[in-house]
Amino acid sequence: MSTRAKVWLLVALLLLGGALALERYLAHGISARDQPTAVEAFIARRLQHLAIPRAQREAKNPLPPSPEVLADGRAHFADHCAICHGNDGRGQTEIGQNLYPKAPDMRLPETQSLSDGELFYIIKNGIRLTGMPAWGEPGSEEDAENWELVHFIRHLRDLSPAELKEMEALNPISPGELAERQEEEKFLAGEESPAKPPNHHH
Repeated sequence: MSTRAKVWLLVALLLLGGALALERYLAHGISARDQPTAVEAFIARRLQHLAIPRAQREAKNPLPPSPEVLADGRAHFADHCAICHGNDGRGQTEIGQNLYPKAPDMRLPETQSLSDGELFYIIKNGIRLTGMPAWGEPGSEEDAENWELVHFIRHLRDLSPAELKEMEALNPISPGELAERQEEEKFLAGEESPAKPPNHHH
């Protein structure tokens, strides 16, 4: 397909997507609780594919797979990605399910059929108008970490219970969760737990 044809196809898809989105918003508002329609999802996937330069789509993972690379990718995913995608990549988290579109189940073909280059590009540059942020500047040290993540995403369908347990220990915790965990540890150690302030209702 020529460059001009691609441009016209992109313009047509944008116009169609815009018209459908406008109709949907006028009918249902702009709530993030809705599920994208099949047409929206198709257009978004096609635009995403066209928006990634061919050289990037065809890029091969420069890191050979190894237990060490997979372990590093697993740890990075648990610390940075699991808050939206879940440790298992299913996207069944409070944040992931309240995004628009919702965080995908990355074990499924919609993600696994993407090339290594496409996965890397999405991790590094994010996706506009979604909750997917960009991770890393061009040529940054994070490139190696992002390629490790590509290996880990390929491994999601084969995660073991032991790996999931390891990831749980690596997930970041909020200050409230940390305080609660410390209280539990004090209680189990036989230390007196400080009294909780009473709840006041106004």
